[in-house]
Amino acid sequence: MTFTVSQGTVTGFLGPNGSGKTTTLRALLGLVAPNSGEALLFGRPYRELDHPARRVGAVLGNASHPGRTARDHLRACGIPLGVNRRRVEDVLATVGLEAAAERPTGGFSLGMRGRLALATALLGDPELLVLDEPNGGLDPEGIGWLRSFLRDWAARGRTALLSSHVLAEVAQTVDNVVIISEGRVVLDADVRELGHQHGRGHVEVHTPEAARLATLLAAEGLAVTAAGGDGLTLPAGTAARVGQVAARHGIALVELHTHGPDLEEVYFSLTRPLAGAAATGGYGP
Repeated sequence: MTFTVSQGTVTGFLGPNGSGKTTTLRALLGLVAPNSGEALLFGRPYRELDHPARRVGAVLGNASHPGRTARDHLRACGIPLGVNRRRVEDVLATVGLEAAAERPTGGFSLGMRGRLALATALLGDPELLVLDEPNGGLDPEGIGWLRSFLRDWAARGRTALLSSHVLAEVAQTVDNVVIISEGRVVLDADVRELGHQHGRGHVEVHTPEAARLATLLAAEGLAVTAAGGDGLTLPAGTAARVGQVAARHGIALVELHTHGPDLEEVYFSLTRPLAGAAATGGYGP
């Protein structure tokens, strides 16, 4: 597979279980070696970066000593990075764990452990975050907080690559999406361009004169389908012509917009055949 994550963006990394997401992230971080090719961060292998933890923060799990407090866990992790105690307090505040800082992490909920893992990744004030299922265990409030955090992160010129199975949340969070299946990239796209790239979607128009507009559009050679009393649907890419015809004949439009396929639809259309093969033993791990 080949893909690039651009600076100042949040990229979603998606694929069925066993497709290679975690292995790819581990290869990026030098935890496994690819059989061929290169896994590069800032143009270099992770092990060759100067002060790598100050450039890359990673969440690949939620491990911490159960008897250690959140604050002590972060202080211990910060020692090899040379970060001061003020930085520990800053990241505790960033992830919303100030009130739990003196609690042993063994009593943390799954969502709190996820926040602590993110705080650990942030200790070195990195430019890039590599996150494997960062919203696992988060409640709806926590998921919303993570979305806002990542959008602000990208707005400040930082970069994030995250894998997730929560497709609806990914669609609201990321700028770009890379979908893999059976170890191959099957989509690498801007989320706003999914409809154009896949040739799907449709135009929807609402007007009090739907029947008259339908007749006029049909005369222009457009395929029109009624959608309720005041609605019409047409093929994608026809919105401009619909607007022109309506304006030419003095028809007021209440609504005119293009619907593209959502991320979930695109994801399953690209991965379902291979996922089905996996379920029936069609290929190995």
